Amino acid sequence: MTKFQRHPKHKKLKDSWRRPRGHQNKLRKGKKSKGKKPNVGYGTQDKGKHPSGYYEKIVHNTKELEDVNEEEEAVRIGGTVGKRKKKEITENAEKMGLKVLNPFKEG
Repeated sequence: MTKFQRHPKHKKLKDSWRRPRGHQNKLRKGKKSKGKKPNVGYGTQDKGKHPSGYYEKIVHNTKELEDVNEEEEAVRIGGTVGKRKKKEITENAEKMGLKVLNPFKEG
């Protein structure tokens, strides 16, 4: 069940949130009995984080691995990096104990 209910609650409509736009709509007006609306203050404390819980740090070479904070940041290898260097970065990151979000895979 979603935190914010769609209004009006018809069976054929999905539960996904849609902003109430009606002139006399009670939910739009903010009546407490009609349910909650998403407002400022419902945001999460984890803005900008990867679902794994780390901040992403984009890396293009092995030298940039030294600047990564292993407790808070995970490594994402840049899209323009080639296969050989990507393999090199992945191996060095594993030795340093860093999490790689898009590691090199053989095959």
